[in-house]
Amino acid sequence: MQTGLTEFPLFDAIVGRRARRFGLGMEIPSGPLAYRSEAEPVPLSELERSVLVAAGTGVTGWSFGVPFGPDRPEEHAHYTQRFTGRTAPTAAGIGTPMLFATDDSGTYLTNTRDLLPARPREVTGNRDDALEAMVETVRTHTEQLSERRLDLPAATPHMLEPNLWMANAPGSTLFMPVGDASEQVLGLMAMALANGNMLVDDIAGRPAGDLAPFVRSGLLQEGKRVPLTVLQQMAYEANVAELAFMGHNIMLTMQAMGLGGLYFNGLNRWSVLGAFNESGIDGLGFRFVQDTRWTLPNPVGLDGHIEGLCPPYVSDMREAVNIFVERKFGPEGAYDPSTPGAWRDTEAIKQGVTPYSEEFIDCLSEVAQYVYDTYGKFPNTFTTMVLSGYVQAVHLDTDFYDTHYQPGAYLPTHQDHMERWHADGSQA
Repeated sequence: MQTGLTEFPLFDAIVGRRARRFGLGMEIPSGPLAYRSEAEPVPLSELERSVLVAAGTGVTGWSFGVPFGPDRPEEHAHYTQRFTGRTAPTAAGIGTPMLFATDDSGTYLTNTRDLLPARPREVTGNRDDALEAMVETVRTHTEQLSERRLDLPAATPHMLEPNLWMANAPGSTLFMPVGDASEQVLGLMAMALANGNMLVDDIAGRPAGDLAPFVRSGLLQEGKRVPLTVLQQMAYEANVAELAFMGHNIMLTMQAMGLGGLYFNGLNRWSVLGAFNESGIDGLGFRFVQDTRWTLPNPVGLDGHIEGLCPPYVSDMREAVNIFVERKFGPEGAYDPSTPGAWRDTEAIKQGVTPYSEEFIDCLSEVAQYVYDTYGKFPNTFTTMVLSGYVQAVHLDTDFYDTHYQPGAYLPTHQDHMERWHADGSQA
């Protein structure tokens, strides 16, 4: 992969990052920047798309997790859900995000969150060879969901008006990172409860379930109170940050590759996920649940691909908690001693982490079931599946920028992109 990508300075990518929206084949119909591209749209090649996917969610080795927790001072902390190190960080290593992408060739899902790396650093030695290895990994774990572009109409309410002329346009590639808030919230709940915190429903003004038995046993401390809305807000903020990190990694890589595009959030997430399927707009095909207590339907998962730890994918929240615990302590889980890790004595460290007791599982299940029974969904303050932003990549129409902008509106990599990435004359 002799494209010069791995030699591009990080600082140049940071200071050279701009939202460059105008791609080959696009048109601004009126106004002072009116312009119609003289070129046809040129889709990203499969290699270009895979490189950007690798930048967003590529596997880089074993993460270090959370090394210490005061609730178990003699053990490694039990908070991490996945030790798979990827290009973008996640809160406490809970690690829920997946990456969807769509272009003229179809719609794709890449899931690298549960891969078991071979070493602490997967990317070593020759950087071009390492990049090729990362790309091959994401290719192996990418599934084509359909043979067509995401069917998102260029109209309200599916897009904000300023994006109608360019979003999801022919030739573009749209990246959509999605996180699972149900697992994120269970992870933060487990962390809070393990440190003796009493979770309270601050909306209703009462404990989040029948927690008195756990106070009597000493598992919880009545004086240490954490409001559910605050905990869920922390989980949502973590999800959004994680998805934004993925998007920003893609954006920085686009500067090094010489691709145009932008990070934005002006698409209706319900439309993208599939809430308008009854109107013939399938989106990504997620399952939605409706309830008279909510204004909007709740996306809970994509069957067989990313399924929330909540009904209808489980019978109740006790089953959801059991799945959550199995992912942490079960075979090939985060603390399975038979799996490798970043430490010198990985097996001993993982063997030293005590699995959750039945009482603790009962407590976590009680709180989670309370939330679901009271509000009809989990979590109750925002969507179960989180989609907060998008990255669009295009082949830049430099003639538009030469016509309307001062010199320096794009980087040398944009000027040289076709020569470096399509030297054989291919445009797909």
